[in-house]
Amino acid sequence: MARRLSVTVESFELAQAFTIARGSKREARVVTAHVEAEGRVGRGECVPYARYGESIESVTAAIETARAAIEAGATRAALQALLPAGAARNALDCALWDLEAKLSGRGVAEAIGTAAPRAIETAYTISLGSPEEMAAAVRAASGRNLLKIKVGGGEGDIERIRAVRRESGGARLILDANEGWTAETIRPNMLAAAEAGAILIEQPLPAGQDEILSRIPHPVPVCADESLHQTGDLRALVGRYDYVNIKLDKTGGLTEALALIEAASAAGFGVMVGCMVATSLAMAPAVLLAQRAHVVDLDGPLLLKTDRPNGLHYAGSLVSPPAPQLWG
Repeated sequence: MARRLSVTVESFELAQAFTIARGSKREARVVTAHVEAEGRVGRGECVPYARYGESIESVTAAIETARAAIEAGATRAALQALLPAGAARNALDCALWDLEAKLSGRGVAEAIGTAAPRAIETAYTISLGSPEEMAAAVRAASGRNLLKIKVGGGEGDIERIRAVRRESGGARLILDANEGWTAETIRPNMLAAAEAGAILIEQPLPAGQDEILSRIPHPVPVCADESLHQTGDLRALVGRYDYVNIKLDKTGGLTEALALIEAASAAGFGVMVGCMVATSLAMAPAVLLAQRAHVVDLDGPLLLKTDRPNGLHYAGSLVSPPAPQLWG
């Protein structure tokens, strides 16, 4: 079966600046792979992430290294050996899943054993800012029952946590430090999180510098994000983390993510399915994966000024499975 691969780079303006411990941005730049065969086109979107040494240029170059194999008919299984885990493999893997669904008439949900996917609740992210700015953002998000609060901005996280709690109206809170806490700040910050009733703390310490997590109490469950990419990473996280955050741009696509969610559950971890800031095309396969998760953070399109056509349907914080016109 002859195939044709094409790659596009697109930018989507954010509704407002998005700020985490590592910096701020005002647009989402994504790379999309299109794999065409027999008049059908499969699509997969990824977000290159500088934290993992990726750029738009490096990801498009990586996709090009797989061009000959993809156009010659390489399977998703073969793709796992062609490229390492990361954004480039994610775009191609998801494009192949989409193409297979279009050629076979069998949706991805059915293929992965989720024949009747449901609408699921996603967290809504509050960017890092001053306590006053974050409190105002939480007020503006009133009515959303699950909020993801970006912290890790050095001094002031305890004040941020308290300010957010005062305005949260009883919403459940996830705190995401993006590796921004230290061995000195983690104890008081975790106590403040517990006092605020937070349900989860994401990646409080830098990956590879988190051994202390095995030696201190977890008054709030702790979730690995930057410390986890693929199945082989799980063993080192046992005893340090309670949850793991699975993102397709880290795993290198839905194929590895499905293996990882099974392995993580078998190892006793709670599972969160998360995302980068991207469009509904990137979220669509993750929504199907998230049917098996305990916590979901797939609000990327809600942070954009304009999403793709045929985007995911959000009713407040409930996101529905993708329509065939979008993906899968």
